[in-house]
Amino acid sequence: MRKKNRRQIFENIEVIDAGAKGKTIGKAPDGRVIFMTNTVPGDVVDVQTTKKRKAYFEGTAIKFHSYSNKRTEPKCEHFGVCGGCKWQHMGYEHQLFFKQKEVENNLRRIGHLDLPELNPILGSKEQYFYRNKMEYSFSDSRWLTLDEIQSDKEIRDKNALGFHIPGMWDKILDIKKCHLQVDPSNAIRLAVKEFSIENEISFFNPRNQHGMLRTLMIRTASTGELMVLIQFYEEDDHKRELLLNHLQEAFPEITSLQYVINKKQNDTIYDQEVVCHAGRDYIVEQMEGLQFKINAKSFYQTNSEQAYELYKVARDFAGLSGKDIVYDLYTGTGTIAQFVSKSAKKVVGIESVPEAIADAKENAKNNNIENVDFFVGDMKNVFNEDFINTHGSPDVIITDPPRDGMHKDVVHQIIAIAPKKVVYVSCNSATQARDLALMKEHYAVTKIQVVDMFPQTHHVENVVLLEKL
Repeated sequence: MRKKNRRQIFENIEVIDAGAKGKTIGKAPDGRVIFMTNTVPGDVVDVQTTKKRKAYFEGTAIKFHSYSNKRTEPKCEHFGVCGGCKWQHMGYEHQLFFKQKEVENNLRRIGHLDLPELNPILGSKEQYFYRNKMEYSFSDSRWLTLDEIQSDKEIRDKNALGFHIPGMWDKILDIKKCHLQVDPSNAIRLAVKEFSIENEISFFNPRNQHGMLRTLMIRTASTGELMVLIQFYEEDDHKRELLLNHLQEAFPEITSLQYVINKKQNDTIYDQEVVCHAGRDYIVEQMEGLQFKINAKSFYQTNSEQAYELYKVARDFAGLSGKDIVYDLYTGTGTIAQFVSKSAKKVVGIESVPEAIADAKENAKNNNIENVDFFVGDMKNVFNEDFINTHGSPDVIITDPPRDGMHKDVVHQIIAIAPKKVVYVSCNSATQARDLALMKEHYAVTKIQVVDMFPQTHHVENVVLLEKL
């Protein structure tokens, strides 16, 4: 062990595991854990610490003595700087192993649950170009590489259209090619940047809050439809029309071309007016004969192909007979509710976002589904005894909450209602385990299926079937 500028350097550390948030794990000589961001299990490295805590260190590998056989060559030139695909340097079969291991560890260590044997994780057929939604940010002062900073050359091309540097809200990495969304996604992004520079359309400065171009969103659908939305900060009718007309002409395959004028400090569009410049104001996603209208503000699972696999698991776990009343909590735009409706007597969907419920109702109508009702409101307030008395006591509850999991009042209400089955879909197995711990005196975990929706990242979905004791 050596010290450098109060930071410690630990030599010949073997990377032994992958942990939460995609970080890898080694052990310091004193037994404390070291969390690292640029290694793969099996590497042997020298680590320089960046943080010291009572129980652990955080650090970065500064020298590699040997490389893991779990490594693979990253496809993306931006790997290591862009924070989007942190596991690109790990073989996909190993990514799947560590994802499943983390889910099982969380359920056991946080939930203290008795678990059945886990089914093998469902990997994604496509490991690249699988996302149906990408959001890019503009900047007039892009992130510079160390080589550029140390160079004597004057930096002229300072505009960026890309992703935030991890942990830095005002630093944008200019992206040449992204491997997450199918073409023409890259071509559209590059065309927007090139045309804007040529026509002196200013890029946003997030620190000083000036500039015209703010964000670019591209959505694709399995039907081949395509949505492009540009968010402007400053209003300039001429330049806005110039850019949008250019896109319409250059990419006639765009189904929906929209824009937003947003002068708020933050760039969220959910409270903003979205204007349709050309085409229609939505695209259509399709799943097992059902069609879902996706507008600029709609939530839809970002991996369409794996979303189908996920929903099939949820439906299979529910084991519906055609006579069941089903509640779909955190229903979003009602995709799961409609997906299981043909096997249920009645489905009730609850969601806190009014626009999502409006979409759900419209989609159900368009899909000629008459046994689904949707209601809007805060889950812990709406999902109460009066609501149950009005709409019937559920035989099965399907819940797919946000990353924070369910409010404890919702968990207690599920326990009080006592449905025969609960199907818990989660994008965060840690909060899922916390919630399941509250239910373990009343429900047994009988099935578990991990589903990989996000290759090249540490994120993963998990589905658990709970059956009444």
